[in-house]
Amino acid sequence: MKLFKCMPLAFALLLCAEAQADQPGIGIFPTFQVHVTPLQTGNFEVNVVGSSVALAYWCGIGDYAIRTLGTESTRRIYLSKPYEPGIRTVEFSLDPQVEPDTTSKHSITVKYVGENYSASKAESYCYDAVLDIRMKK
Repeated sequence: MKLFKCMPLAFALLLCAEAQADQPGIGIFPTFQVHVTPLQTGNFEVNVVGSSVALAYWCGIGDYAIRTLGTESTRRIYLSKPYEPGIRTVEFSLDPQVEPDTTSKHSITVKYVGENYSASKAESYCYDAVLDIRMKK
């Protein structure tokens, strides 16, 4: 009898997972699209569609730096223009524009100029269990 009570829930979860594969933003975990645009200043503008989670911004620039630019995994990536509500873009640079903050952090943010991570650390956020990020270049 318990098996029959669980079947509708299992079917609903399976249906959500199938819908997620076809349509971004539907399913158990939302899907985000990340757009990285090189700027004439040498910085990179990152726009995340579907979220404003800091992990998605760092994932986008980390993945772009390693896979598109061929940046070494140990190279630092610096936040050069923080997140502003309403604008929803963040700028990063491969060169520090202010004295970088080298203190150990307990939270991930895109709020302070000078925040920085290695390219591999930034890219590692792409593998977060709750994010399904689709890169668009």
